[in-house]
Amino acid sequence: MGAGISTTATENDDGATLSLPLETGLDDIPENCISSLMMSFDPQEICTLARVNKAFHRASSADFVWESKLSPSYKFLVNKVLGEENLGSLTKKEIYAKLCQPNFFDGGTKEVWLDRCSGQVCLIISSKSFKITGIDDRRYWNYIPTEESRFKSVAYLQQMWWVEVIGELEFEFPKGHYGVFFRLQLGKPSKRLGRRVCNLDQVHGWDIQPVRFQLSTSDGQCSLSQCYLRGLGEWAHYHIGDFAIEKPNGPTTIKFSLAQIDCTHTKGGLCIDRIVICPKEFTERLKQI
Repeated sequence: MGAGISTTATENDDGATLSLPLETGLDDIPENCISSLMMSFDPQEICTLARVNKAFHRASSADFVWESKLSPSYKFLVNKVLGEENLGSLTKKEIYAKLCQPNFFDGGTKEVWLDRCSGQVCLIISSKSFKITGIDDRRYWNYIPTEESRFKSVAYLQQMWWVEVIGELEFEFPKGHYGVFFRLQLGKPSKRLGRRVCNLDQVHGWDIQPVRFQLSTSDGQCSLSQCYLRGLGEWAHYHIGDFAIEKPNGPTTIKFSLAQIDCTHTKGGLCIDRIVICPKEFTERLKQI
């Protein structure tokens, strides 16, 4: 397929009629050719090209262009956050745009979105979906409201001998390498006269023994690490481990935990916000997630 060359008629000095070619422009390129070229660009570049002219704008909306930017497991994600009934009524461009927005699921305890530039999956899990030893006893744990969490609340430990937090997720991840992190803080956040303050009165016991982090997957991957909790009054991401999805063929179960079970001393003053699961190359951007 190719763009046709338009001609116009004119007369020479002898009275003979000549056909002269007119200039061709971008509007003369067939839309399906433009769409095919757009498949080699990333989503942001496609949106920029869509502003060139009307033909490019129409070509940029082709389903096969945006389906190439969606992972093979996108239908699982659509069913999770948009509902299966919407799958057939939305264009692939609309699906991509909606999945790039923050989408809550599982009763608002989990949030997932696609990175706008790469289409890769990022996911966070609220502390309310964790199994926390003693969470129902208000002498030890409380959920406190705070604007410092995307889930608007965090689990706060006042004091306890045995600290153990366990979580589990079943999710169909696209092919890639992922890092898993706990977002924690030593100190109780609040506001006073409109300014952020952090109460450190109950922080103790974290400098005696390290915290153990553990990660395992349903396909046999596992990692174990430990470190001391540092940095009073500041949120920090503690690396639990990594896992890889080489050949996606369905949901993978991820199990993760945090434990400090040395009962020779109490621990307290810890805030647990969430788990972050993101592509490994996004590690430097954790503060933005």
